[in-house]
Amino acid sequence: MADAICRVLRDGALEGEHATSLTIKDSVVSPFGPIVFDYIFTQLSSFISSGKSQSRGIVVVTFSRSPSFTAELLRNRGFDVAKSHEWLRVLDCYTDPLGWKERLKDRGAIKTPLTEASPNVSLCKDVRNLDDLVSIILALGKGLVGDGKNRFSVAIDSLSEMIRHTSLSSVACLLSNLRSHAQVSSIFWLLHSDLHDMKAAAAFEYMSSMVANVKPLTTENTDNFSLLEQNYKRGQLYASLKRRNGRVRVLREEFSIDNSLIMFTSMAARENAVAQSLVPKVQFNLQLSDREKSDRAKVVLPFEHQETGKSTQIYDGRKSGKQESNVEEVKKHEDSGRGEIIYFRDSDDEMPDSDEDPDDDLDI
Repeated sequence: MADAICRVLRDGALEGEHATSLTIKDSVVSPFGPIVFDYIFTQLSSFISSGKSQSRGIVVVTFSRSPSFTAELLRNRGFDVAKSHEWLRVLDCYTDPLGWKERLKDRGAIKTPLTEASPNVSLCKDVRNLDDLVSIILALGKGLVGDGKNRFSVAIDSLSEMIRHTSLSSVACLLSNLRSHAQVSSIFWLLHSDLHDMKAAAAFEYMSSMVANVKPLTTENTDNFSLLEQNYKRGQLYASLKRRNGRVRVLREEFSIDNSLIMFTSMAARENAVAQSLVPKVQFNLQLSDREKSDRAKVVLPFEHQETGKSTQIYDGRKSGKQESNVEEVKKHEDSGRGEIIYFRDSDDEMPDSDEDPDDDLDI
């Protein structure tokens, strides 16, 4: 399912449509939203860097983590960071979001540079001015792909941090402007849903073509320490994908965390494994051997057409005086290597309809 989300972001939007958008939601009971965000970001980056995506570049807006974290993440995932400037731009809203450090530097209180010199990173000094923020994001994207028809993607690591500095309506307007821009192919963001009221979460979900909700494995018996420990190593990802025809596709996967790496398992595969584990272990073999299969294939059923070009003579149990000839036929076929099933009536005195359906005369 997570891979399906990545493919939708990779394919982008059709001409004249708004950019494909994704909301990733988490909460304190299952705080794995950043790890899911990193997984989708690295997967989409792999598509972009290899030229397999509609996007030709990606702009990452960092509010909750430094640009060095992004570089280290790509390095750990096997990307060539030295060449990432060809398809990646980072807008740093983490180091000095309100411009305080810049003013201290102007007064001489800070002498070290705020950020390391890098062609990938641009510093934002006032995250409250969302008009300028939109202009910077679009300028960085155009710097990657040019002013033609090539498109780029946008990733925002925390809308919750943005709402701390400005209003909900302003953030929604920023996202709407990005989604409606002709050169934006896809956009996704992370939201810590329990930090906001239902109105904020509903507004961002309404603007999204996909919603990925990170939930714990179970919410029952939360006093049990082992269950709490499992919820901080594993969880479930519920996703809803809105199709162009108006239908909504709902998917669910389980995931586990190991050393900051996330691994997804489909619920169908897990349920199948559980079902297999419930099958009782018996002392006899339920499967046929190759020889048994061969012997079974040689058995000729009484009413099976043999397709030999000759009419098949089958004893019907009602012709008396024919048993000797049938016995001779059986002896002829004993060494043919082919089995047959032949029916002999127990007695000629048996009623003719005794082997017929006894319920044929019932008025049902």
